Amino acid sequence: MKQFKTESKRILDLMINSIYTNKEIFLRELVSNASDAIDKLKFISLTDSSINSDFNITITLDKEGRKLVIEDNGIGMTEKDLEKNLGTIAESGTLAFKKENTGKTDNELIGQFGVGFYSAFMVADKIEVYTKAYGETSAFKWESQGVEGYTIEPTDKDNFGTKIVLSLKEDTDDVKYSEFLEEYKISSLIKQYSDYIRYPIKMLMTRSKRKEGSPDDKPEYEQVSELETLNSMVPLWKKPKAEVTDENLKEFYKNEFHDFADPIKGVYAKIEGSVTYDTLFFIPSRAPYDYYSKDYKKGVKLYCNGVMIMEKCEELLPDYFGFIRGIVDSSDLSLNISREILQQDRQVKAIATSLEKKISSELKKMLENDRENYEKMFAEFGLSIKFGVYAGFGMNKDKLKDFLMFYSSKKEKLVTLAEYVKEMQEGQDAIYYACGESYEKINSLPQIEKAKDKGFEILYFKDGVDEFVAKILMDYEGKKFLSVSEADFSLDTDDEKKELEQKSEENKELLTAIKEALGDKVKEVKLTTKLKTYPVCLTAAGDISIEMEKVFNSMPNADGKMKAEKILEISSTHEILETVKTAYEKDKDLVKKYATVLYEQARLLEGLSIENVPEFVTAMTDIIK
Repeated sequence: MKQFKTESKRILDLMINSIYTNKEIFLRELVSNASDAIDKLKFISLTDSSINSDFNITITLDKEGRKLVIEDNGIGMTEKDLEKNLGTIAESGTLAFKKENTGKTDNELIGQFGVGFYSAFMVADKIEVYTKAYGETSAFKWESQGVEGYTIEPTDKDNFGTKIVLSLKEDTDDVKYSEFLEEYKISSLIKQYSDYIRYPIKMLMTRSKRKEGSPDDKPEYEQVSELETLNSMVPLWKKPKAEVTDENLKEFYKNEFHDFADPIKGVYAKIEGSVTYDTLFFIPSRAPYDYYSKDYKKGVKLYCNGVMIMEKCEELLPDYFGFIRGIVDSSDLSLNISREILQQDRQVKAIATSLEKKISSELKKMLENDRENYEKMFAEFGLSIKFGVYAGFGMNKDKLKDFLMFYSSKKEKLVTLAEYVKEMQEGQDAIYYACGESYEKINSLPQIEKAKDKGFEILYFKDGVDEFVAKILMDYEGKKFLSVSEADFSLDTDDEKKELEQKSEENKELLTAIKEALGDKVKEVKLTTKLKTYPVCLTAAGDISIEMEKVFNSMPNADGKMKAEKILEISSTHEILETVKTAYEKDKDLVKKYATVLYEQARLLEGLSIENVPEFVTAMTDIIK
C-alpha cells in the first residue's frame, strides 16, 4: 500500500466534502478526463496514421455488482503517470501536456488541476483504474479505497486507453447512490453536463420494441438493449455561422430552455478580442412567471470547451438584461479547482462587458429595424430596463435611456424619448408626462384634457418606477421632464396668466377660507386655467409627487409619512367657482362643507381614496338638502 504524496487524509477529505457541492459532478469530471485523454492521442495521431481514429467513451452499468465503469480509448497512462497523476493529489497531466505543447495544438483540453478524478470518492468506496499507455506494451492497475492510500500493479489490457471502475457506496437514508446505476440518471447527467463533449459517449440503453412477426391487432413488445450515443457532440455554436438558420436557433432555444414558444430573437456570435468566446443568446417572447420576484435567478449557461460549468452564471449579465437566456462557451476562462464557480478575474469581466455591448447592439438594431418585435420585448421586459436606469443612482442611465419607451397621448402607442423630443412643438421646453395606475386612468386625469386640446403630446407613466426614472434622468437632450400634475405646470399665454392673477386676487378671501377649512391637508388653494371639464384637481409642490407618494406608501412596512405637498386647484372658468362664492357670501360656515367635497373629489380624480368618508358624506348631504 502506497501513501498519497500529500497530506492525503486532510486534502482528500477536503476535496470530497468541500470543493464539490454536488455529488453528481463526479461523472462530468471523469468524462472530461476521458475526453482530455482522447484529445492527447488525437494530437499524436496527426503524425501517426496507425492510430485508430474511432475515438469514444463508453459507460457500463453493473447493477448486481454495484459498479459503474467509464472507459476511453485515449492516450492511457504508464506506471510513472499513475504514480504522478493519481498518486499525487492536485497533479494535472493535462496541464503539463498543455505546457509542453504550447503553440503546437489548439486542442481545448479541459482538466487543469488534477483533482476532478478524486470527486469519484464522493460516490464510490473503491476505485480501480486499468490503463495502458499509447506505445507501451505493459498495462497497470491503480486501486484505492480513499485516504488510506493506493496500490499499483501490472495487469492485462489489450488496447491502450483507460478504464475506471467505481464500486458505489451503499445507499443511506440521505443519499441513494444506486441511482447512479440507472440508465435514465446517467443519460440525463451526460445530457446536462457533457452533451457537447466532442467524442461519442456510448452506453447500453434499454428500450421497449415491438417483436418481429407479432400481429398488428395484438402487437407484442420486448425489452431490447442497444448501444446508444448519449451526447450530441457538436454544439450549435461551434458550427460555421453560415450553416445556422433561424429555425436552428428557435429549435435550440426551445429544447435547451424548455420553452414551448419561439423566442422573439436569437443571436449567434463568435466574439474575438481581449477574450474569445462563442455565444448564443435569446430574447424570450414572454417573461417567466417569477421574473420580477426576488426568487428569480438570472444568468446564461456557461461552458468551458463544451463542458457545462454553471447552469446560470449571474456574473455575465447585468440585472437590466436579466431576461436574456443563452450560453457562453470560452476556453479563456480561469476556473476554480472544482470547475463549479468562476474566479473573479479579468476574463470574466471582459466577457461580461463584451456580452453587454453585444446585447445592446442587437437591441438597438431591433428598435431601428424590427419595431414590432422590439415593442413585444419591451412589453415583457421594459420594466427591467427601467429599473436599470433607476438603480445605482442612475449609473447606467446613459447606456439605457435610448431603449426606454412610453405610451404617447398623441400617437396612442409606445414612443422613444428621441421620437418624442423630435416632434415637440415649437417653443416647448419640457417633456410632459402624467402618472397613473393605467393608461385609461391617466387619460381621464383633469390636467390632461386641456393640454391635449392644445395639441401637446404627453407621455403616460403607468409603472411605479416611471417617475423615478424621469427624476434620475432629469432631462433628455436638454429637455427636462415636467409632470402635468406639478403645481408649476402651465400652458397659459402671458395674457391668460394676467387674467388668472386678476381673478385670483378677486377671490383671495374665498381661497383663504377654503385653505383654512382644509388645514394641513393641502399646502395651498388656488385658481387654475389648466382644467377644461373638471372643477378641481390636485397638484404637488416639492420633490415628492402624488404618484410617488402612492408608490412609497404601497411598500411593505410603509409608515405613511412620505407625503406630497398637495395643492388644491379650482378651475377659474368652471361654474362651481361661482356656486361656492355665492354660498360663501350667504353662509361663511358652509364653505367648509364645499371645501371638504372639492378636496375629496380632487383626491378621487387623482386616484386616491377618500380621506374621511363620514365627513365627506355629511358635507354632501348638507349641501344637497
